Amino acid sequence: MIYKNYKAIYLAFWLLAFAGAGSSYAQSLNNPVALNDLSAFAAPPKNWEIAGGVHADLDKDNQMQVIKGSGILVNRFDEKNIGRDLYFNLQHGDIDLEMDYAMARGSNSGIYLQGRYEIQLLDSWGAINPKAGDNGGIYERWDDAKAEGMKGYEGHAPRQNASRAPGLWQHVRISFQAPKFDGNGVKIANAKMLYLWLNGVMIQENVELSGPTRGAFDNKESALGPLRLQGDHGAIAFKNISYTNFNKPHPTVANLKYAVYKGDFTVEPNYKTIKAEAQGVTPMLTSNEVKLANEFLLKYTGILHVNEAGEYTFKLSVPGGKGGLKINSATVVTANGFRGTGTMALPAGDLPFEIVYIKNVDWAKAALGLTVSGPGVREYLLSDANVSSNDAVDPILINATENTILRSFTDVPGGIRVTHGVGVGSVEQLHYTYDMDKGMIVQIWRGGFLDATPMWHERGDGSSKPAGSVQYLGKPSPGITKLADANAAWPADTNSTGYKPKGYTLDADSRPTFKYIIYGATVSDASIVMPAGQGLHREVSVSVPIANLYMRLASGSKIEMLKPGLYSIDDRYYIRVDEGNEKPVTRIVGGMQELIIPVLKKVTYSIIF
Repeated sequence: MIYKNYKAIYLAFWLLAFAGAGSSYAQSLNNPVALNDLSAFAAPPKNWEIAGGVHADLDKDNQMQVIKGSGILVNRFDEKNIGRDLYFNLQHGDIDLEMDYAMARGSNSGIYLQGRYEIQLLDSWGAINPKAGDNGGIYERWDDAKAEGMKGYEGHAPRQNASRAPGLWQHVRISFQAPKFDGNGVKIANAKMLYLWLNGVMIQENVELSGPTRGAFDNKESALGPLRLQGDHGAIAFKNISYTNFNKPHPTVANLKYAVYKGDFTVEPNYKTIKAEAQGVTPMLTSNEVKLANEFLLKYTGILHVNEAGEYTFKLSVPGGKGGLKINSATVVTANGFRGTGTMALPAGDLPFEIVYIKNVDWAKAALGLTVSGPGVREYLLSDANVSSNDAVDPILINATENTILRSFTDVPGGIRVTHGVGVGSVEQLHYTYDMDKGMIVQIWRGGFLDATPMWHERGDGSSKPAGSVQYLGKPSPGITKLADANAAWPADTNSTGYKPKGYTLDADSRPTFKYIIYGATVSDASIVMPAGQGLHREVSVSVPIANLYMRLASGSKIEMLKPGLYSIDDRYYIRVDEGNEKPVTRIVGGMQELIIPVLKKVTYSIIF
């Protein structure tokens, strides 16, 4: 991708460059919103209340059961009395904001930044091609003076549908840049959505907002405005709301001097004994002053101006080598693996600093980078935009334009690598990974199919990863096993079971049925994507009855039976057991809850998320 405004969107890049695998965000948010009462809100309407829990009805629109308690903000829906929007006391400009939300079936709501720019919240469960009005979309602007069919404009659809089913908690994180004005109040820069992550997937990035979206509380724009939640279109709940207001000027660098030294350095030399290859002054931190491709040392000195005392975090990128940052002669960052991070409490004022960049790996491009974040300061790029993520490869993405199968290694939480994983993709954009060593579905996800970059780029490591919003289904372990009784611990492996994987067969639509032998019986395990990609329906059958055989349907911290046959797992996904099965058992083993079911001849159930 080519970005025209590096300073504005650099944060999103830096997150990807510095955050570890599976991490989406860099700066933690420092202002949680207490939800013990409604005191955080301005004149809260009667349709809003505080609760301790919620459950949505999967079969009825706008039905949400509310459980007494605290910690959850709920908008009740009443068709007779139209609800009103909820305004925070918070007035904000640039802001990072995150929260969890759960929607009733058919519900419609929104998050309005500054009360004017709407992030759509919608029950988009099962939408294959999301639009601007779907969950995570940036709603359209509106002009009644335009011709029919043209009134709505500049809406921005999410890159993919990362939505969850009604009643399940979804996580959104937003980074918003407010419009900017000169001293006369004239707008000099539009508002921007720097990024928007939904359920672990970036679905909006660097979207410029030329003006308020439809439904804004007014059509003016200003440096500050109220945070607002829509309350007139459906039942919805929120929790874990937190934010960081970025209302302070960022540190700056000045009086920059550089020196370039030629050589294969491992540590800093005695500068008095060597001669610089080049030296001078420059208006910005950059590696462009270096005319050597490799084996050099670049040293910068200068002044860091800090407007307000506080704790500041610096990230230093030194591709192809190592380096460090010192402020007031004290080491802040040591970068030994191409990059490093450090934090230091700094006083206000002008502080001397120095940066050293030693490069001795020839395949990496020289690209010095430095960012700073701190109290009221969004992560800001102090160097030029010639920065490398050290992974400047276009991703190798596999789209499931038809039912698709790919075998690869699969990494799941806990540092676990599934070595015989099979990725199964569908045109409904609902995909899963099957562990052929355990007879278990280890993860299910919605959106893009697979990112095969780790497997196919250069030599690769044999692994692929989901390209959508993932729900992990627990630590890999046998899908079915014998238990001495219903309280016996579930085994970690298939030792002593005679387990033998027998591959899979494909039906007429190229959907796999996995087969294996266990305890001398043949097991057939087939999953079919439910209509509109709303989940997986799974059928596991055993060729001959086996005494005391059980199947583990789910494990988690909290398993609740919402109604006979329907279970909520950690409020993250549902298990629905078909009629005609044996009765499932919820038990506690090792501090975790498990949902298990006796296996006689066949088990059929659905994973819904």
